[in-house]
Amino acid sequence: MPSVPIPSLADLPKTIPVFPLAGALLLPRGRLPLNIFEPRYLAMVDTALRQTRVIGMIQPVNEDDRKPKLYPVGCLGRLTAWSDTGDGRFFITLSGVIRFRVTQELKTSSPYREVEPDFAPYADDLRDDEDDNYVDRKRLGIGLKSYMAQKHIEADLSLIDRAPAETLINSLSMICPFAPAEKQALLEAGTLADRAQLLTTLIEMAATGHGGTLQ
Repeated sequence: MPSVPIPSLADLPKTIPVFPLAGALLLPRGRLPLNIFEPRYLAMVDTALRQTRVIGMIQPVNEDDRKPKLYPVGCLGRLTAWSDTGDGRFFITLSGVIRFRVTQELKTSSPYREVEPDFAPYADDLRDDEDDNYVDRKRLGIGLKSYMAQKHIEADLSLIDRAPAETLINSLSMICPFAPAEKQALLEAGTLADRAQLLTTLIEMAATGHGGTLQ
């Protein structure tokens, strides 16, 4: 899998296409596989492949609306893998680059939505985090063990002790099936330390049957 080049803020695009998808969380240096089949998003991927190769992942506030309101914060992803299935679909992988705040949504003739992003509040996302001290791995491991037992999930929990802190926290945040509002809270956490604390709390709540409270 090719690595994602680390850009500067000045290198980032002024406008981006966005893919509103409830429950889908992309975080910097995380990887999100997607199966693209709707015509408007097939057009979005096709355009992205020919141009900037970036797409913004963002959650809709209300899926029931025809054009739902978007949450204010999303994450820019670079297309690092893609395949045309031959039956009208794309399988793609987005690698997270940096979060953004939506400044405004643009009026365009394209079938997909486009926004003007503000990346400046999240400039620190462009730096790899090497600090390992903010993760309480013991507490996280206990909570995750209970959570997986309740969900009847089998996993190698030894990875909690071996994985780099950022990889561990962001990967668990992305793959755990939390409610959209909880996913958004994880995305908007100010620092990795904040996200680690919130993730641990959410796992503990879900393990005791009290998930879905951040509505």
